[in-house]
Amino acid sequence: MRPFRYERATDAATAVALLGHDRSARFLGGGTNLVDLMRLGVETPGMLVDVRELAGADVTATSAGGLAIGGAVPNSDLAAHPLVRERAPLLASALLHGASGQLRNRATTAGNLLQRTRCAYFQDPTMPCNKRRPGSGCPAIEGEHRNLAILGWSEHCVATHPSDMAVALAALDALVHVEGRAGTRTLSLDDLYRLPGTTPDRDTELSHDDLITAVELPPAPAGAWRYAKVRERASFSFAVVAVAAVLEMADGAVRDVRIALGGVAHRPWRARTAEQLLLGGSATSERFAEAAAAELAQARPLRCNGHKVPLAEHLIAATLTDLAEAA
Repeated sequence: MRPFRYERATDAATAVALLGHDRSARFLGGGTNLVDLMRLGVETPGMLVDVRELAGADVTATSAGGLAIGGAVPNSDLAAHPLVRERAPLLASALLHGASGQLRNRATTAGNLLQRTRCAYFQDPTMPCNKRRPGSGCPAIEGEHRNLAILGWSEHCVATHPSDMAVALAALDALVHVEGRAGTRTLSLDDLYRLPGTTPDRDTELSHDDLITAVELPPAPAGAWRYAKVRERASFSFAVVAVAAVLEMADGAVRDVRIALGGVAHRPWRARTAEQLLLGGSATSERFAEAAAAELAQARPLRCNGHKVPLAEHLIAATLTDLAEAA
């Protein structure tokens, strides 16, 4: 047992200040990822600052027609909330595809976004890992990587981001509200997450003492939606490949399309190449397959995960074809 100090901050500014004075400190929300890593010895914080009562636990409608989601809203409550089911059913579906019911009851919105991008080597302190000890190496590249990244990885890290919720939020153009020492700011989900590059120990662009207080969704895009997830077991496995898709059609053509992938990269992967190829074109299964192939043309599969490339292509094409037929 490693001793640590526990603090329950009374406001966000105090919580931020506490972390600013202690580089070993961590924010504690639901703890579903952090506490696991502490048990494994991967995380050894000197202090935990409990922010579950600070970040907001409400879901409200915005004047623009979107949603404002407090950072402390439990995943189960978010998935079941009437406003979410009405205005962002894609998000509700993605949440219900993630983890188990027990974990969703405890996990928070902010914590879900900030869970560590990880693999088995990261979770084993006896193994080298550039995410834990920069410069120590990435044994996954030559080792066990069957379910790891095919897009955006570097020689320093091939881990994949585990969140289903974040994939849906990427497709919905979510904004993340952050409070830090310099004040408040708003980031797009694209600006929040990083690819590993040479610094895989940094999953996001946030500073150590930045606190996510809320997530904002713009008005829901028109069109049909679907969250599709392929996993090794149907209970609570991370995605082998997941797709969040929204498709709007007009006179047989694609008026708007959103595609985000999970299970394939260090971050939720917005399939912008495929989206650009589809906009304005005919909504046919052939076109969907061509766009999916163009997106996955940039993939770099490793020795044992090449199956993810055709799997992702087929899942994108099949999901969009189903949406077009339903429309």
